[in-house]
Amino acid sequence: MRASDARALGLVLGVALDALFGDPRRGHPVAAFGRTASRLERGFYADSRARGVLFTGLLVGGAGALGVGVERAARRPVARVGVTALATWAVLGGTSLGREGRVMASYLEAGDLDAARGRLSHLCARDPAGLDADALARATVESVAENTSDAAIAPLVWGAVAGVPGLLAYRAANTLDAMVGYRSPRYANFGWASARFDDVVNWVPARLTGLLTVAVAPRSDAWRVLRRDGASHPSPNAGRCEAAFAGALGVRLGGTNAYGGRVEHRPELGDGRAPQVPDIRRAVRLSAAVTVSAAAVCAAWAWKGR
Repeated sequence: MRASDARALGLVLGVALDALFGDPRRGHPVAAFGRTASRLERGFYADSRARGVLFTGLLVGGAGALGVGVERAARRPVARVGVTALATWAVLGGTSLGREGRVMASYLEAGDLDAARGRLSHLCARDPAGLDADALARATVESVAENTSDAAIAPLVWGAVAGVPGLLAYRAANTLDAMVGYRSPRYANFGWASARFDDVVNWVPARLTGLLTVAVAPRSDAWRVLRRDGASHPSPNAGRCEAAFAGALGVRLGGTNAYGGRVEHRPELGDGRAPQVPDIRRAVRLSAAVTVSAAAVCAAWAWKGR
């Protein structure tokens, strides 16, 4: 078995493991990485871009180096398949994303706004206070759209390109962006490198997410809205995912969002009606279809890569 065959098969098996089991319940490697990053930040922090660059480089480089070591240790093809599958399972979050979307849908379908507001933090950093059912539905649909790329498509792309090192380094970069990449007084400088690097590594996956959304919803407005509105979002990547989902679902995303007292007015994406509670489950199903399509594309790319 060639190395490319082992990589392709490992990616497919990893997607299957994620679909069957979701995130590991205990001892999740990403959580362990987060604790390591938090400890390093406490002794490393300074209001400095240079210090942030070094912080990001050490952690992302360390994760990639660990992946190189794991692949070299797995000399036999079966072992290479196994470690690729386990690494893919560890870094994927598509099944957990879908589960969170369905939980939000269940709360809102039951009319339990307090529970839904309390759960929103599992999906995004938006301030849930005062949000009604439709506003919570919009926040959930937007989060499912954006995180389809971050949680599922991007890891598969980097796994196809660089194997286990790519999988681990990508998840490290994305986790650091979630930890220190916010626009806040503390992280404006220190988190700059993490935020910008995350933008770079998600550039191709976000656009692939948009194109695959168009492919799995061929009779929708996904292509038209993606082309017209994808660049309107303040993020260089999230807008591609959200615009494609807006067109595919026939809804209008964007608008006013509050984040910890800071209010953002974002351009609207799409021409449809405002999202409603039933659209959450539609978005979750669309996310799953895009993930399956990405798994096929990335496995084929890995198989032909060497």
